Amino acid sequence: MVAKQTPDMANHIEVRGLRYLRGRRVIFDGVDLDIPRGRITAVMGPSGSGKTTLLKLISGQLRPAAGSIRVDGQEVVRMDRQALYRLRRSMGMLFQSGALLTDLDVFDNVAYPVREHANLPEPMVRSLVLMKLEAVGLRGARELMSSELSGGMARRVALARAIALDPSIVLYDEPFTGQDPISMGILMRLIQSLNRTLNLTSLLVSHDIKEACRIAHYGYVIADGQVIGQGSPEELRHSTEPRLEQFLRGEPDGPVQFHYPAAEYAEDLLGPIDD
Repeated sequence: MVAKQTPDMANHIEVRGLRYLRGRRVIFDGVDLDIPRGRITAVMGPSGSGKTTLLKLISGQLRPAAGSIRVDGQEVVRMDRQALYRLRRSMGMLFQSGALLTDLDVFDNVAYPVREHANLPEPMVRSLVLMKLEAVGLRGARELMSSELSGGMARRVALARAIALDPSIVLYDEPFTGQDPISMGILMRLIQSLNRTLNLTSLLVSHDIKEACRIAHYGYVIADGQVIGQGSPEELRHSTEPRLEQFLRGEPDGPVQFHYPAAEYAEDLLGPIDD
């Protein structure tokens, strides 16, 4: 089932029939997603359900076994290297770990993609970097090294770097992981305000249900290689799908199993028993 969008809301990203395998393990099996332009869309699911893999597929870092991924109407799977480079320049990425360069200070971390991809004079680079740091509230921290930053500050610097080239799409990989309540609240407010003021398309993958649903306009839940639920946060909360209910309520027992599929325990320990 594909999300219904209003006629004036064009999809920035469309995924159809996505199938992806890691070895013999099926990660996605016929997944359809619509990511509307200018909105915050959350993709949620248990750990190991392929959320980060989805971002890599959308940005062309991985190739699917089957299916279509379109960004701005362009088929990602068919792009050559140069086209992929152009596509990625229109995307900002907030990595789960922040991924700041430890040998550079805050200013140079944010300036790095600008210096790499834009032929701008240094005074303009400086103005641009200070503008992005001001947007995340860290202009005064520009001379600090990454080792001097708190976890929340590091994630905000990474966000400033993600929007340094004025992307039209920002991909957020588990943005709330490891954040204290205050830092989480700041990040949530930043994601909302940047999405609104910069007219971004934001795709956020997370297992933090409560936080993701507080800021997302629309959400998908993925498990067992498929979309098991989709809708507004309110619609998801009222779903009666057993796997979705277990995930949203954080119940340890249910359709989603604790044990990864394996041979019988006794056989693993003792080896095959001859009759």
